[in-house]
Amino acid sequence: MKILVTGGAGFIGSAVIKKLQESAHTIFVIDNLSFGNRAFISIPDQQFYQIDIRDADAMETALREIQPEIVLHLAAIHFIPYCNQHPFESSDINIRGTMNLLKAIKSCGSVQQYLFASTAAVYPIIDEAISEDAEKKPMDIYGLSKLAGEELSQKFHQETNITTIICRFFNAFGPNETNPHLIPEIQQQVNNGLRTIKLGNLTPKRDFIHTSDMANAIDALLTHMKQGFEIFNLGRGIEYSVTEVVQAFEAQLNQRIEIESDPSRVRKVERMHLLSDISKLTRFTGWTPKISLEQGIKTLINS
Repeated sequence: MKILVTGGAGFIGSAVIKKLQESAHTIFVIDNLSFGNRAFISIPDQQFYQIDIRDADAMETALREIQPEIVLHLAAIHFIPYCNQHPFESSDINIRGTMNLLKAIKSCGSVQQYLFASTAAVYPIIDEAISEDAEKKPMDIYGLSKLAGEELSQKFHQETNITTIICRFFNAFGPNETNPHLIPEIQQQVNNGLRTIKLGNLTPKRDFIHTSDMANAIDALLTHMKQGFEIFNLGRGIEYSVTEVVQAFEAQLNQRIEIESDPSRVRKVERMHLLSDISKLTRFTGWTPKISLEQGIKTLINS
């Protein structure tokens, strides 16, 4: 199959491409490299399009050239503090960029499956595991822009009958991270030799899933979802506090790590829990996550 991945040179995209290449798919990438890195992926230059998804004409030209059968839309601004600081840029990329892609898909006429990468940020504060039918009530511009993308994708399915998958990502971690989220922030400080590290909010718990597990789940969805419209949570189904994440680093290093709270890193609005109910995804595909937090962190520490 010819598969187009927008944002393919990014953190999650690079893991997904590596998995899809195992099945000998021909991979094309659209990425403006504002956050991604060309070195993260191994594809020929003629299959890489350095395009901003806000450029509607370039998007339509690229999709007519590529004629993809599957499109995975991962391109977005997704670091919440950046989105809050740059709301117009973030919404422009996440909403108008999605509109441009969907218009280009309609024009090219070859696409059979479309997957939109959404987020757990569409949910309100909930203290137990969140299922897909929970209320949607974003707390920030990122979640709001992704919810708009979901609505656009559902409307697109209704208009075209192209198989459409909404995948709500929880907290991803793994190699090639391009934003200063919790785990890469700890990773950077630890790999720089620090054993007293500065972090923001310490009490929230998050559902961390390794990008290779995410890639396997997306591959399973593409295999099993051949018609219709469905929404799936994609997480591990286990939540960890900040201190538990630091303890996992300590276990791998066999060294004590002290934590200092840095007021500049503290988010003013924070949810204490974010835990996915992944039973629908598991039931639909048979997929289950394999990589534990501890196993994943081991691969991030300099030997």
